Amino acid sequence: MGASAAVGAGWVRAQDNRILLGQSAAFTGPSMQLGTQFHAGAQLYFQQLAGQGGVNGRPVEIRQLDDGYEPDRCASNTEKLIKDDVFALFGYIGTPTSLVALPMASAAKVPFIAPFTGAMSLRAPFKREAFHVRASYDDETELIVKQLTHLHQDRIAVFYQNDAYGKAGLTGVTQALGARKLKPVAEATVERNSVDVGAAVAKLAGSGAQAIVQIGSYKASAAFIRAARKAGFGGTFYNVSFVGTQALADELGKDGAGVMVSQVMPSPYNPARTIAREFVAAAQKSGKVQPNFSSMEGYLAAKVFAEGLRRAGSKPSRENLIAALESINEDFGGYRVGFAPNNHVASRFAELSMLTGDGRVRT
Repeated sequence: MGASAAVGAGWVRAQDNRILLGQSAAFTGPSMQLGTQFHAGAQLYFQQLAGQGGVNGRPVEIRQLDDGYEPDRCASNTEKLIKDDVFALFGYIGTPTSLVALPMASAAKVPFIAPFTGAMSLRAPFKREAFHVRASYDDETELIVKQLTHLHQDRIAVFYQNDAYGKAGLTGVTQALGARKLKPVAEATVERNSVDVGAAVAKLAGSGAQAIVQIGSYKASAAFIRAARKAGFGGTFYNVSFVGTQALADELGKDGAGVMVSQVMPSPYNPARTIAREFVAAAQKSGKVQPNFSSMEGYLAAKVFAEGLRRAGSKPSRENLIAALESINEDFGGYRVGFAPNNHVASRFAELSMLTGDGRVRT
């Protein structure tokens, strides 16, 4: 595809009316549902927008590259996208991949918008190019620990992916427990893009834990839940949003009954919010997009980006896009987004959901 911004200046080319975004994400491998669904939701919104004439007359397109949720591939993709002069980087999936991409984006002064991760390491120290639409893993794990201790379950173990994502979630759980003068009763890991959970199950199932908080991908988390129950663990399982709720439900089937997942997006299964009704109606009309939390996040991220682009005016540059995004403080159909020049984290919204065992999600 052609470049969308003049080299160095970040202005949209006069002869190319498109706004071209670059996305490196998992479109293959054990985490592919996250990349596929987020991308589908974002595309749904941008296609709607194109049908209405675009933003200030400009359609928005996404150039997608597959990184398989591997940092090295993500770095290579990001280098290519920046070299090809995309207007902004958008919708990266995961902590380890985003951690290699954000410094590259910052060095090139390319906006890095709506990464699908809640890691604090991407939020602090402050990076002017990074804009986070979702709440952090600290917000999610605080909610989970608050819920468990409210239920008088204070023997909590942690099963986490052995990388930056898993460690970010572990830190969140440990901090939330520490604030209550508690510690995890046990910890165990799984490698990224692996479902080799045997050792972790052996360690945690017999730890005396009443609940296990999982910071992993949907395939590893599902494998762990099945094996832990087979090993006799009778407690509850809690996951953070990055697991991919519908993907986990699909993976577990009837074994998903009672599994909890924290959410940072409005529920697409509850029509109470305007944004949920809008999204589900658009997804149903398209006939191609499955309404779930991951596709909802893509849709909402695209909507927030488009609002920033609209505010950036008829001659958008990367610099005035950043300033325009910083001016957003409004309600998006029941989901409040608030940025500021010194705050690029839009939301701290988090709530709990539960899998029902018949492939559905209850919020």
